[in-house]
Amino acid sequence: MSFLLRDAFEADIPAIAEIYRESVLNGTSSYEIAPPSEAEMAQRFAAIISQQYPYIAAADADGNLLGYAYASAFRVRPAYRWMVEDSIYLAPEARGRGIGKALMTELIDRCTGLGFRQMIAVIGGASPASIALHLKAGFVEVGLMRGAGYKHGRWLDTMLMQRTLGEGMTTDPDPFTYPGTLFAG
Repeated sequence: MSFLLRDAFEADIPAIAEIYRESVLNGTSSYEIAPPSEAEMAQRFAAIISQQYPYIAAADADGNLLGYAYASAFRVRPAYRWMVEDSIYLAPEARGRGIGKALMTELIDRCTGLGFRQMIAVIGGASPASIALHLKAGFVEVGLMRGAGYKHGRWLDTMLMQRTLGEGMTTDPDPFTYPGTLFAG
């Protein structure tokens, strides 16, 4: 399956909402129970890109969205501004075809280029496929929250994984350039 990566656009919101809807209804990566509306997904998209976080789409040759990935604030307290949380969602037909890996690699590259120092993954349901993807991308396990969510009639664990970006903790970041300007307190 050939695909290309590009910035996600507002016009992608219906497809993004549908991919996320399927994940909410059938998966454990999100702990939402009811899929959000397109309007809500548009608000979330706008909030992420307004803060200059990357939001990436994977599309096939016909322009159909196969998946998407974005980075967002792990927490909004000023000391956390150097860390981002990754999110990746794929359409069912796109899973297991290398699209998640490509989205992850691009997301890591973009976040590193923006000056972020750490990336965290909060993996709902402790999904073995998602854990494997993150391990291949250089993440390490940093914690497991047992029974953190209840969905689809069962208790779900949440795996926390982390990856250093760029210089990580080896140097002090510049508080006067992005992302140092986020959440200034």
